[in-house]
Amino acid sequence: MNDLLSKTKLVGLFLGPLLFIIILNTLEPGTLSEKSIVVLALGAWMVTWWATEAMPIPISALLPMIVFPLMGVSSVREASAPYGDPVIFLFMGGFILALGLERHNLHQRIALSLIRLTGTSGNGIILGFMLSTALISMWISNTATAIMMLPIAASVTTLLATEMGKQDDPRFKKFATGLMLAIAYAASIGGMATIIGTPPNVVMVGYMKRFYDLDVSFTSWMIVGIPMMTFALVACYLLITRVLFVNKLPSIEGSRELIQRKYQELGRLKKEEKLVLTVFSITCFFWIFRQNLNGLLGKNLLDDTTIAMAGGVLMFLIPIDFKKQKFLLEWGDMKELPWGILLLFGGGLCLADGMEKSGLVQMVGTYFSSQKDVDPALLIFTLTAISMGLTELMSNVALITIFVPVVFGIADGFQINPIWLAMPVTFAASCAFMMPISTPPNAVLFASGYIRMTDMIKTGFFLNLACLVIITILGITVVQWIF
Repeated sequence: MNDLLSKTKLVGLFLGPLLFIIILNTLEPGTLSEKSIVVLALGAWMVTWWATEAMPIPISALLPMIVFPLMGVSSVREASAPYGDPVIFLFMGGFILALGLERHNLHQRIALSLIRLTGTSGNGIILGFMLSTALISMWISNTATAIMMLPIAASVTTLLATEMGKQDDPRFKKFATGLMLAIAYAASIGGMATIIGTPPNVVMVGYMKRFYDLDVSFTSWMIVGIPMMTFALVACYLLITRVLFVNKLPSIEGSRELIQRKYQELGRLKKEEKLVLTVFSITCFFWIFRQNLNGLLGKNLLDDTTIAMAGGVLMFLIPIDFKKQKFLLEWGDMKELPWGILLLFGGGLCLADGMEKSGLVQMVGTYFSSQKDVDPALLIFTLTAISMGLTELMSNVALITIFVPVVFGIADGFQINPIWLAMPVTFAASCAFMMPISTPPNAVLFASGYIRMTDMIKTGFFLNLACLVIITILGITVVQWIF
């Protein structure tokens, strides 16, 4: 397997720049402008490197900053500006808040509290893990959430194995498999609920601002995202516990004590946890009521990015122990910030900017405007299905980076609101449920050893179908009502 991955990376390393050279020298200016050809060639290069992971994805995202000025697509100032776009700092602020939650173990306390509330039967434990995973994943990295939940879930399954014996009771295997799959999927599903929940959401919001100067607020996203998350979680829970992995386990002896012991190990709510919770709550309050507060002030002073960065900066200003100069976060904690994701956003925005300025997006719109009328529901369903299929094979961020500008062109061609198509496509990019390589949470939970490849493919396939229906219905109802 490792040899195959190495060969794929090696092929991709040379194939990317080769495609760039071939496209540059094959296509002649005519229908496409010289700038369009350069952007198209660079897009092929970047997609090849992203798909094969021949180079680290953030490094590939730096190519537009180099190529566009050299090839005359834009100036250095224009090419570098997207890497400092406000939406990048929105996500940075969200990352810093998440670091505060993780550093002081508040996320684990929240998870264990929820698991204690949902009961200790087989299905109750699965429900508890799903709810806590999804709730935490709304605010911190899906991967970090999955990594945090795995050892807790492993402790529960080990306890159950000791009580029942792996060989003696087939219900154990169904429970363990269902639990691990539920956590993996809930980590991805939870990220759909908020703008900062997962990188594709931030990319799409950034594109809406850059292409159409449309500000998608934190609140308006959540009005759509929370129903999306809720329906997807219900579908996932029912599919796992009622259809594919019916465990019929009663209350598991010793499990309540295990969860209680882990919770007690955290001790009482510490001062620093209370402070982090306060900062996080204040930030969420301003995110949710930003538009109302701006209305009261009579000025558009508050912005989601400003609020996020203010919350992040507060983490460094609020002391735990003023005499010892200890604060909620220290600069050393910032090494844990996923800087590569921020570079990836910048590269995606720069490439999208090139696609717009070179006329590629407009060309797509012109092509579709010449087609016959298409039912918006069918269009949403088709584009969502394409996004859902592609996200199983490539990074969801890379997919949205490339696909959303094309979707904008299609929306312009049919003269419909672009967010009607872009938001469902973005939700679909988080529905990578079928394979371990599709998304990091899948890989993390697959490594537990309780999930077979066939189990993940089968469950992921049916969950994809359910989410396809959910996204389409929300796309033709709630999305169009809100936007």
